[in-house]
Amino acid sequence: MTDRPVARVLVDSPLPQLDQLFDYRVPSRLADAAVRGARVRVPLRSGGRIAAGWIVDLAERSDYRGELSELDDVVSDVPALMPDVWRLARAAADRAAGNASDILRIAIPARYVRAEKAWRSAEPDPGQRPGAPTAIDGYEPGRVERGIGRGERMALAADARPVRLPSGTWVGGWAMTVAQAAAHALAHDRSSIVAVPDYRDQEQLETALAEFVDPRRVLRTDARQTGPARYRAFLDATGDAARIVIGSRSTVYAPASRLGLIVVVDDGDALHAEPLAPGVHSRDAALIRQEQSGAALAFVAHSRSVEVQRLVEVGWVHDVPLRRGARPRVVLTDQQAAPESGGARIPSAAWREAQAAIADGPVLVQVARPGHTPMLVCDRCREPARCAACGGALSVPRGGGPPACSLCGTVATSWRCGVCEGTKLRAAVVGATRTAEELGRAFPRSRVVVSDGERPIVRVGAEPQLVVATRGAEPFADGGYRAVLLLDGERMLLRESLRVAEDCLRWWSNAAALAAPAAPVFLVGVGGALGTALATWRQPAWAAEELETRRTLRFPPAVRMASVVSSRERLAGALERVRGIDGVDVLGPTPTGEEGLERAIVRFGYGLGGEVAQALKGEAIRAATERRRPVAGRRPGRPPVVRVRMDDPELP
Repeated sequence: MTDRPVARVLVDSPLPQLDQLFDYRVPSRLADAAVRGARVRVPLRSGGRIAAGWIVDLAERSDYRGELSELDDVVSDVPALMPDVWRLARAAADRAAGNASDILRIAIPARYVRAEKAWRSAEPDPGQRPGAPTAIDGYEPGRVERGIGRGERMALAADARPVRLPSGTWVGGWAMTVAQAAAHALAHDRSSIVAVPDYRDQEQLETALAEFVDPRRVLRTDARQTGPARYRAFLDATGDAARIVIGSRSTVYAPASRLGLIVVVDDGDALHAEPLAPGVHSRDAALIRQEQSGAALAFVAHSRSVEVQRLVEVGWVHDVPLRRGARPRVVLTDQQAAPESGGARIPSAAWREAQAAIADGPVLVQVARPGHTPMLVCDRCREPARCAACGGALSVPRGGGPPACSLCGTVATSWRCGVCEGTKLRAAVVGATRTAEELGRAFPRSRVVVSDGERPIVRVGAEPQLVVATRGAEPFADGGYRAVLLLDGERMLLRESLRVAEDCLRWWSNAAALAAPAAPVFLVGVGGALGTALATWRQPAWAAEELETRRTLRFPPAVRMASVVSSRERLAGALERVRGIDGVDVLGPTPTGEEGLERAIVRFGYGLGGEVAQALKGEAIRAATERRRPVAGRRPGRPPVVRVRMDDPELP
């Protein structure tokens, strides 16, 4: 029986006014079950309802002078909220002006009673004891190992080549590096957490880890698992044995005993950005956890993000270059012409290389979009073609035929451009399916494989085949592709985003890293500094130049930005409070498209982040707790809205 009869509980609620610890009296019937980290149900006096929560701490007495309510029930006495995870969630929520419970809802999976009972009854089996420390290849001898031992923050350039494991399986060089680093930490009885963009990267990493550590030491936590399997892996991670926990962005919050290493792979990938409130990026969560735990932190990528480059320049992260590894042979074709027929937008030099390479193995063709002909424009002025009936985009059906509206299906038999009165259409972006059809006719004896978001393919063999894939959906090829053709580069750069050039360089770099050693990689239609950065494989230098440009313009990540959405009057009050902070400037407000709501952008330096977040969250709490008296004969209006998103990925 506990001698601390007061439980301090965090209520699981999105309401900002409930983002604090509430004291509850622990009744004698729950004294044994009420432990730190336990899931509980508690009464809320306002509304007279029961809410879920977690016991964050136990105390002998409360500072509250009134009578405490009792815990309603303990859902499970298995601690689900570990102290280090609570510290991380609290710090990350404060940085993002959000609720800690929103982060814990992402970090802690739903409870499954059967899985919990099976975990309780099972004998602990952490697997065999790890062997001697593993050497990490490709870098200055002992450099990464020393960094792990000292708890350093490192930016590792990934090895851009496929490597063959002793078992005969092929994986990317980055997977070998991460597996060796995690095995090295495990050999010193330290746990590792590895966050990768998606399941395809995770499968490669699992394959590489199987060569170095007992698979029972590796825990997988991701959304593709069943609920019970994910909860069981979560419970296993709470044990005392050192583990290697791998998964997607939420894995950064996984419980891990004696954490020694955190790895974030390809942090520039949009999949690392959390879409749910408060929207904490896995990179930022990893930085907070590293500082709190003292573990080493490694960012591993083929193309360095501008955010990591800023951390390198301020000295917070150490640059660890690759000293031994293959560099893709990139050829820029922006000055070369495509053949008149059969080339499917492929320049003549790349066309000849692809014809020769496909006799020896797989050839990769990267395109911008899936589908047949996703986008049509006016042949004269390049204005996007719209349906005269509803304004939807026009496209060519997959089976061929005249252009039709993608929304209402109206056939555009007599289309006329609303800008220049032109009557001819042309394809602005040819999709993966159309490209595959064209290449299938050009390579009649070759197998053509299409991989996109709807039909993802994880891996292809070493036999000759033509693989047409959208950016980010390229399959891994055993032994590497014998040639890689990067099409639609100039069209990818047309996307309206501050990060479009950075994203394109990352997409192209990741695809180039799939090529076999000495295999040609053709970047079609793109030159200049961006093409040169890929051809010379100097992505960090390009990131440094891009960062300097953003400093001049005061764009992220040179500064931080937050978006604030509210009604005009309330938004003006919120902006007045943040304008009082020296060093903060405000852009806007502008209409959002939602009735009665406007958006403003708050721009500030990193040192002011805590003060700005506190001020904006305070305004959100004031709006949520405002009491509105009903007017006789009128329906109550919509409750006031104040939405705050720190480091909004949609800005600017």
